[in-house]
This record gives sequence, C-alpha cells and structure tokens, in this order.
Amino acid sequence: MKKLTKILSIATLAISPIIASTPAIAEYPERPVKFVVPWPPGDIEDIVTRLIAEEMSKQTGTPASVINKPGGGGIVGALDVAQSRPDGLTVGSFVIDILTTHIHSGNAPYDQSTFEPVGIFLDFPFVIATKADAPYNNLKELAEHSQDNDISLGHFGYQAIPTAITFKAAAQEDIRIASDAAFDMVDCSTLATGDADIINTNTQTILSCLKSGEVKLLATITRERLSIAPEVPTLAELTGITQTPWNGLFVKKGTPDEVKEKIAEIAQAALKSDRITELSNTTGVGIYWIGGSAAEEQVAKDFESSKGLLEFMNK
Repeated sequence: MKKLTKILSIATLAISPIIASTPAIAEYPERPVKFVVPWPPGDIEDIVTRLIAEEMSKQTGTPASVINKPGGGGIVGALDVAQSRPDGLTVGSFVIDILTTHIHSGNAPYDQSTFEPVGIFLDFPFVIATKADAPYNNLKELAEHSQDNDISLGHFGYQAIPTAITFKAAAQEDIRIASDAAFDMVDCSTLATGDADIINTNTQTILSCLKSGEVKLLATITRERLSIAPEVPTLAELTGITQTPWNGLFVKKGTPDEVKEKIAEIAQAALKSDRITELSNTTGVGIYWIGGSAAEEQVAKDFESSKGLLEFMNK
C-alpha cells in the first residue's frame, strides 16, 4: 500500500508541471473586436452593426469598433474577413450578395465554405417605387401601362439581389421594362429628373419624398409588410418570390462555437434596444434574428435560389 501511495505521489508530481504550464483558455474577446462593414458609413446595416459593437464593448469591457471597407461591391471588406484568423476578433456584417451572387459570378476571391454565419439580423426595406402622379398604383396596373408605354427601371446593379428579384417579378407579372440603368444612388432625384420611371431602392434613401407624398410604393421586397406602409403588399404576396435582401454577421470558418454563441448573445441584446426600435419604426427595416443551424440553412437555400435568379438575368 505504501509502495502504491509512493508511486501515485511520484506520478502526481510528474504531471503537475504539465498542468501548471497549460495556459488557461482566454475568455472571448481577449483583444479588441473589429466589425467589418463593406460599405460606406450611414446605411442601415452600418447603423445596426455599430449598435452591436457598442453592446459588445459595454458587456465585455473590451473595445469593439466598426471598420468601413467599401469597394468591389462588398468584396474588399469580405476579403478582410476571409483573410482573418478564425477567432471571432474580425466579424463581417454582410449583405446576401456577398455570400451568393458574387460567388456564382466568379467575382469573389473566396468560396461558399470560407465563412460561417453567426446570425442573420435584418431585412433591408427594399421597395419598388414610382412618382406619386404615375398612372399606376400597383404591379397589375403597371403591367397594363407597360404594354403601350416605355417603362425605365433604376437599380443598384445587375449583381444586386433586389435587382434580380425585380426583373424576375416583372417577367412573372408581364411588366415590360423597355430600359434600365444602374446608379450609385437610387433616390428621389432618380425619379424627379426622369432618369427612371420606377426604381428599386430602400426606404432609407427615399424617406423624405415618401413623407412629402412625392413618391409612392408599388410593392416591397421584404418578409413582412413595412411598418411605415402596411397597406403595400410584399412581392411574396403578389408573385410568390420569397427571397429577400438580408444582412447578417459572419466569421471565418473554424471559429469556435462558444465564440459564435457569445457574439450572437450580444447581437440579440443590441437588437432589443430603443434605438433599433426607432430605426425600424422610421424606415420600416425588418429586425429579427436567425442563428445557428437555421442561419446556415437560410444561407444555403438563398445560395441555390440566387443561382436561379442570375441564370434568369443572363438569359
């Protein structure tokens, strides 16, 4: 017995240095966190991401900031996250296009497996709008008008999901678009100057003329009807097209689950703030949370459906 005790004591002493020398796992985040927004500051996703960064700083005591990296339709910012370590210290705030159409088009220096979703948190309040005095008030009337009149469409570019959705809806509803053009900014002036008869844009850019009554909405490209225009139907209601332009938080593949869970917990807390409620009430942006496997399924589903949209656009 004494011999066994002695052996155990020696064994304990032998492994003690190993135990003592094993570093404790640092609690996330052990260093400042960078949220990358691949667009200039001021848009809806930028505002919400900043509130999430503020909440992280508040909860953890570790600095968290938003870095705007515009360029390449979002690819420059996405590449910054793609080249980061899988430690959750660099988080991308990405629109749907970055994970879908850019990859399908071969424009992205990354692939479908580069990122993992933390969660999807908003639907951009994208709409199809026109001047208030236009002789049509809905898509059916627009289709009828387009049979004998040239209709021009203004949008943000051919690889933008809302653009593809709009062209698909137009084909389904027999809306004949005689011409179209991409603009860096699609706002009230696009309609006022006659550059386009109808526009595909988000409500944040046309709020002033919506409030003044100079512009009216024909349909929304959102999951639910807008809080600021509950009388306007969604494209899903009118056409059955359910895909919407969302934004979510993404990290480099291989980031530990506990890190993703921590980011998700903080993000959800931020989304409950009064400022988020005010933003939603003002612009109609849809705020929600889809995380975990549900977010992975949503991204995979939209990856496949966006391929169909692009193929339709390229016919």
